[in-house]
Amino acid sequence: MRAYHAPLVSCETLFENLDDVGAGWAVFDCRHALTDPEAGPRAHAAGHVPGAVHAHVDRDLSDPVGDGARGRHPLPDPARFTAWLRACGVSADTQVVCYDDAGGAWAGRLWWLLRYHGHPHVAVLDGGLRRWNALDLPMDQAPPMPEPGTFDGAPGHMPTVDATRIQADLGRRREALQLIDARNAERFRGEQEPIDPVAGHVPGALNLPYAGNLGPDDRFLSPDELRVRYEDALGLQEVGRVAVYCGSGVTAAHDVLAMEVAGMGTAALYPGSWSEWCREDAERPVERSERVVQGP
Repeated sequence: MRAYHAPLVSCETLFENLDDVGAGWAVFDCRHALTDPEAGPRAHAAGHVPGAVHAHVDRDLSDPVGDGARGRHPLPDPARFTAWLRACGVSADTQVVCYDDAGGAWAGRLWWLLRYHGHPHVAVLDGGLRRWNALDLPMDQAPPMPEPGTFDGAPGHMPTVDATRIQADLGRRREALQLIDARNAERFRGEQEPIDPVAGHVPGALNLPYAGNLGPDDRFLSPDELRVRYEDALGLQEVGRVAVYCGSGVTAAHDVLAMEVAGMGTAALYPGSWSEWCREDAERPVERSERVVQGP
């Protein structure tokens, strides 16, 4: 019986199963750079985990921005996304592993999307390419040629919230969700905003930057350490009443993943995130404060 791995898988375990890539396992290279959208494909072509397919955050894991009403990285069209997964060799029983070179910041997006579309057998490579290379594990330059899969998932298997729900919560306490902002502290406080038109955060949000989920080796903190980090910030708040956002709904998945690693349950994701919330024509309230939780 195959042992499935989720939500994290070690480099050692992936290495032990490299012979199964293309035959029950599928690996995705999610490397990306906001300032250079073609950096990920170039890095993949220069060297990747054997058999890994590149997943482009803009083209494969998001819809076109369009007028920006849904933020900078709208969720991908379900039919297009599932067809892409099939072309990459994913079936219902495929063990998927996602990695990047940024501690899972980009890989977490694919992890979340697969879960959202009903695929439970997906894990982020703990430590990512940084640890893979530190262990001197094999790299390849050959273009992957996966056999088509039969994946036929549908969205709706992970909780989400939208701007309408969040704005309604601003005037009530008992039923309101606790928001977590996964961006860095400078952007949360409104001291800098290199991407979006307005600086600051959604009123009432707590700041738990996704990078605080990681140790110095890019591996996730232990479940106990992650639990302390989130419970200290949230108090007795149930994770089922927590929603996470970031700049565009990508790195927020990292905090959702961390809470699952901690055994706390599944928080909701706000897909449009700050890039949707702060649209000037939306006229939504903005806050600037010091509610930051930096470390574990």
